Amino acid sequence: MGHISSRFVVTAGLAALLALPAAAATSTWSIDPAHSAAQFAVKHLAISTVRGAFTSVKGTVLFDDKDVTKSTVDVTIDVSSIDTRVPDRDKDLRSDHFFDADHFPTITFKSKKIEQVSPGKLKVTGDLTIHGVTKEAVLDVDGPSAPVKDPWGNTRIGISASTLINRKDFSVGSYPAAVVGEDISITIDSEMVQKAPK
Repeated sequence: MGHISSRFVVTAGLAALLALPAAAATSTWSIDPAHSAAQFAVKHLAISTVRGAFTSVKGTVLFDDKDVTKSTVDVTIDVSSIDTRVPDRDKDLRSDHFFDADHFPTITFKSKKIEQVSPGKLKVTGDLTIHGVTKEAVLDVDGPSAPVKDPWGNTRIGISASTLINRKDFSVGSYPAAVVGEDISITIDSEMVQKAPK
């Protein structure tokens, strides 16, 4: 489910940044954990869809305002922040039955390639690490939204990224697909902020 780590995403916001004044060659944007989350969905008993989220998402985007494809994104998700609204299930997901948060406390995504697919759409390829296993993942990114100034003078943009992973690729959970689905869809909604100059 982590791949969430993925789609882990946030790098998509880079496109919108092109609309900002190019005062410097690069600019640094931070993911706002209070306004970001990585949601996931998985089938249970091939009947219902269980949805949840990792609510602690942090990271940095280094944006190259001359060439968006040279930008980079680095995201970290706190596995213990998993929330499916059922405490006992969340405890099981944190255990060594699934994510083993004690030994693998984070999910990470580090970009390797960013492609501009069309206006407002990016494809971000990077290394996704879940449960100590690293695999290449591709995030489809929509956005970013138009930049806005918050009441404190910071600039903010929003993006949405999505991807599909197979939990078995990351050795997450031993239950058969008939009990817990193997395909995990991930959607990351993130707000990024550039601090106002002091």
